[in-house]
Amino acid sequence: MKHIHTILLLTTLLLFTSCGEEEKKKEISKRPVKYQEIGYLGGEKIRTFSGTAQTDKIIKMSFRNSGIITELNLKLGQKVKKGQLLGKLDNVSARLSYEQSLTQVNSAESQVNTAKLSLDRVRALYEKGSTSLSDYEAAKNSYKTAMESYKSSKRGLAIQQEQIRYGYLYAPENGTIATVDVEIDENVTTGQLIATLNSGKEMEITLGIPESVINGVKSGMDVSVDFSSVSNEKFKATVTEVSPGVDANTATYPVRVTLNDPSDKIKSGMTANVTFDFGDQKVNNKTLVVPANAVGEDNNGRFVFLIDGEGENAKVKKQKITIGTLTPEGFEVKSGLTVGQKIATAGLQTLLNGQEVKLQ
Repeated sequence: MKHIHTILLLTTLLLFTSCGEEEKKKEISKRPVKYQEIGYLGGEKIRTFSGTAQTDKIIKMSFRNSGIITELNLKLGQKVKKGQLLGKLDNVSARLSYEQSLTQVNSAESQVNTAKLSLDRVRALYEKGSTSLSDYEAAKNSYKTAMESYKSSKRGLAIQQEQIRYGYLYAPENGTIATVDVEIDENVTTGQLIATLNSGKEMEITLGIPESVINGVKSGMDVSVDFSSVSNEKFKATVTEVSPGVDANTATYPVRVTLNDPSDKIKSGMTANVTFDFGDQKVNNKTLVVPANAVGEDNNGRFVFLIDGEGENAKVKKQKITIGTLTPEGFEVKSGLTVGQKIATAGLQTLLNGQEVKLQ
């Protein structure tokens, strides 16, 4: 009986422990939420889009020959200098071709020497009148042919020597190794990706802008950037490239933004939030407007979810509002909101009043 009580006690403790762990996991997990600040109709319009950081110059390195990798001096995050040897192939086929070309050069050189001796002999006989002009011309043609063959074989030897050099991989620029895609003793083909080198000095953000606002994005436009992995810091940046064509995969227009003062904390591949100000600061209209997709409806009428707090310490609060006319910028707001407040703009069906969220 005593053993049965002990087993029941242990089972109860395990259940409480597992429940506690599940509760902790639930507490730790916070739903990411996109948000927007409330602005005036036709006035300040702040929009934030997600992008990815990368250096302005990314080089995908590969061998210009095929073979088995016998040497690989590459590690993730490794700093390399221009001209540094990074890898080497066995180069068996290239060396064999080089030796064959060298044999052809030696043979062609021997033929040139023979043809030269024959030409000198026939020329001497021709000058003495002991041979015909046709024999002399034939000897000159044989020497010329041998010389052309020799020059051709030397060009072939130089090409084969270049092929051997193609079996060596050197760093094309100073930079940092971002990816290593092969292992030593691996058989690779010509042009196969070996590693990626980040060699740029500037940090760029690549992102896609939807059709609805792309006409407001101009090259040279100032924007602000923040990173979820770099807390409580905002960076100034400038739009450097705006694509005139849509990306068929994302149905957005590719845009590049360059950070004005990059930090060592920002690394290639980090997710960035790029904030654009599309507003006209001189507008006199004081009518508030909210995006249509940010407005929900329940039994009590229309509502939005206000954002309370910053970053990962934010909560959402259900706020009843009164709306007016639907405009191209969203619903006019008659009551319930003030300018500058932040509201959630996506996933209203899954949000709960007082829920902790993570801002995107």
